[in-house]
Amino acid sequence: MVAKRAKSINNHKVKKFFQYIFLFVFCSLVSVGAKAQALLAEEVTIQRQMEEVKTIALRNMLLNEVNTVPSADMYPEWVNTRVHFKHALPDSFRIDLRGFVMPTTNTQITDKFGYRPRRRRVHNGLDIKVNRGDTIYAAFDGKVRITAYQRKGYGHYVVVRHHNGIETLYAHLSKKLVGANDNVKAGDPIGIGGNTGRSSGPHLHFETLLLGSCLDPALLFDFKNQDVTGDFYLYRRPGSKYIENGVVKIAGPEKKYHKVKSGETIGKIARKYNVEEGIIFKLNKLNSRSIIRPGQMLRYQ
Repeated sequence: MVAKRAKSINNHKVKKFFQYIFLFVFCSLVSVGAKAQALLAEEVTIQRQMEEVKTIALRNMLLNEVNTVPSADMYPEWVNTRVHFKHALPDSFRIDLRGFVMPTTNTQITDKFGYRPRRRRVHNGLDIKVNRGDTIYAAFDGKVRITAYQRKGYGHYVVVRHHNGIETLYAHLSKKLVGANDNVKAGDPIGIGGNTGRSSGPHLHFETLLLGSCLDPALLFDFKNQDVTGDFYLYRRPGSKYIENGVVKIAGPEKKYHKVKSGETIGKIARKYNVEEGIIFKLNKLNSRSIIRPGQMLRYQ
C-alpha cells in the first residue's frame, strides 16, 4: 500500500516536471517568435526607409540632370541684360520638344519670321494675335533670364532659358508675371497679352533662340494646330557638313546668285529676293558705297 502511494507521488512529480519543461519551452518559443516578428517588422521599416532614400536620391539626381543638361553646359554665361549675343553654334543640336505647352491658345499668325520688305528689316519671331488680358504661358521648363521694358522695341518682355537648350522670348506684354532668375514650369503664367512697345495692335511677339541666334519658331511650333512639329527638332548649322544615307551633304540653304542688270541697285535686288541689303553686302564683301555693274554676279543667299 505504501509502495503504491510512493509510486503515485513519483508519477505526479514527473508529470509536474514535464509540465514545467513544456511551459518553459512554450514560453521560450513565444518569446523567440515575438522577437522574430519584431525583428521582421524592424527590417521591413528599414527597407522602406532605404527605398525612400533611394527614391529621393534618384529624384534629386534626375532633377540635377534636368537642371544642368544641356543648357547649363552649352551657354557661356548668364546675364540679365541683352537678348541677342554672338556665340558659335554647333554643327548640329537636337532640341527636345516634349513636355511643351503652347504659349497662347490663339492660333492666328499675323506676321512671319524673316525679312520684311515693307519695313526693310528682319523680323526675328512670329506675331500671334492675342487680346489684352490673355494669359501667356512658359513653353517649357526653365529659368527666367530677362524681364525688362523697351519703349521703342519689345515693350514689356520676358526671356526664359529652357533646360532643352533653347530660349524663348515673349514681347509686347501688358504685364509681366515673373521676375529674373525665377524658375518656371511649362504652362506657368509668365505674362499678360498687350500692346506695349513698338506695336500696332495687341499681339504676342514670340521668338525662339539658340545660343543667341534666332530660329524660326514655325520650325518648332505649329500654332494653327496648337502643337509642336515633333518630339524633337534637329538643328543643323548652315554650311555644316553631315552624312545622310552614306552621302555627304551641306546643311542650310544653297548658295544663290543674281546677275546684275542695267539700272539695278542692291536695294532693288534685295527686295526682289526678300532679303536684307546687309546680307548682300556681307556675302559679297561690299558696303553702301560700293558700285555694282551690269553682268556682275551677286550672291544673295
